[in-house]
Parts: sequence; C-alpha cells; structure tokens
Amino acid sequence: MFLFSIAALMLLIEAKIAIADTISVTDDLGRKITLEKPAQRLIALYGAYNEILSEMGLGNRLIARTKADSYPEQMASKPSIGTHMRPNIELILGLKPDLIIQNAGRKEAMVPVRQLIVQGLNVAVFNPDSFSGLFSVINRLGTLTGENEAGDRLIGQLKQRLEAVANCIAQTEKRPSVLFEVRYPDLLAAGSDSIVNEVIRLAGGRNIFKQKKKFVRLNIEEILRLNPDFYVIQKGPMNRDPGPPDRRPHFDKLDAVKHGRVLIVEEQVFSRPGPRSVSAVEDLSKRLHPGLFEKHE
Repeated sequence: MFLFSIAALMLLIEAKIAIADTISVTDDLGRKITLEKPAQRLIALYGAYNEILSEMGLGNRLIARTKADSYPEQMASKPSIGTHMRPNIELILGLKPDLIIQNAGRKEAMVPVRQLIVQGLNVAVFNPDSFSGLFSVINRLGTLTGENEAGDRLIGQLKQRLEAVANCIAQTEKRPSVLFEVRYPDLLAAGSDSIVNEVIRLAGGRNIFKQKKKFVRLNIEEILRLNPDFYVIQKGPMNRDPGPPDRRPHFDKLDAVKHGRVLIVEEQVFSRPGPRSVSAVEDLSKRLHPGLFEKHE
C-alpha cells in the first residue's frame, strides 16, 4: 500500500509539472490556446503576423506563406498555401505546423479557422485595431513562441519611436483634418474603429470621420462638405488604381487638391496592424507637420 501511494504521488507530481510547463494565452475570440511547448513551426494566414514574428527574430520559424505575402523578403522563398481567406487545408496539414495564426477582420476568415480546428490544429485568432491591441498581440506571440524577451524588446522599440513623434508634435496645437481614402470609385474611408484612425491621431492629425466603424461609405457631396485639410489615398489590394484626384469629377474643388495636400500611401503599411504601423505614424507626422520635423533633422 505504501509503495502504491508513493507511485500515485509521483504520477500526480509529474502531471502537475506537465501542466505547469504548458503554454497558454487567450486569443481575441476569447478562446484559450494551449501548447505543450513553444511553437517552432508557424503559419500566419495574415501577413502582419509574418512581419511581427520576423521583427522578433523568428522568421526562420515561419514555414509557409499565403499567395499575396512577399514581405519581409524572406517570405518569398517559402511555399504558398493559398490565400488568406481560402488556404489549402491539405497543404497546411502536410507541413505539420504546431501553430497557425489568423486575423479576425472578416467573417470569411473564420471558415478556414473552423476547418483547421476540426483537423486538430492549434489556431490563434487576433484582431488588433489599435496600438494597444497590436502590443497585446506581440506579447501573446512572445508567450506562444517562448520568446517573451523578444516580444518585450520589440514593444519597447516601437513605443520609443512613437514617443519620439509625440514629443515632436507636442510643440503645436494644430491638428489638421484628414480623410483617409480606402477605396475609389466606390468610395470608402477609414472610420474611427481602425488602426488608421490611431495612425492619424498619433501623427498629429484628426480623422474627419468619428463614426465607430472600420469603414465609412460616402460620396463626393459629403467629401466636398467636409473639405479635409489633407486627403490621403491608400494604394494596394483594396485600392489598386485610384488615379490622381485632380482628374476625378469635382475633386478639384477640394482645398487639399488645390493646395497639393494629397498624399499617396502604401496600403499594407498604413492599414495593416503591424510593426510598420509605427513607420506610418512617422511618415504621416512629417507630412502633416513638416516644419516641426525639419528642426529635429
């Protein structure tokens, strides 16, 4: 009986140690993601997470990419497993990942998530729409990969750069209004519930739309009424060929067009929550407040 009790006790201790050694985070769907050991073979179905992991020095753990992902440069040499919304489940299974990361921005993105979970794979879903949300994702990816220090280091670097911008624009109370065009001619603009809104705010601007939406539908009459100080146009997958505003009907009436305050920016830098969102803040702040930054260069 005594020997049996010792054996049972040892099994209990071993079980508790095993539980203690597991890694666990809660994703943005409120699901608990538990790994037995730090993730070594990762697939991100949304390019921003490739950027985050690469900036953490973990690019070598990314084993595949989606069709559209070629940044950072090292991603181009990795096998493609389909698109963000429709990845090839069989290809993913063959690569034997221990963690898959998806973005919850659109409902369609959840279809492959459910398919992958049914196959017994670990899938973490995130949806950062602010810098605090972005830093939280970096922190959780640090936990899931066993690289908390790398995550903390990246967060510290990004915050330091944002603080440098904040110190510079603190010298002026001017906050020019900004309209951020997401798509044309079926016009969409960035609302206040988006990373773009944070980029504009931290760059020392003021998003002309306050609606708690990611995207705001509008027409030229509304744009003319608002008459923003700056008109920013993203160019990329959602806005492939926006064309110059001065050649669009009625856009020549806007002060931003008349005075050369139209900015063309890269969609994946400005609209994709990731490390380059800080680069977007730095870039936009210099364009909104050029005089302030000339003094510091």
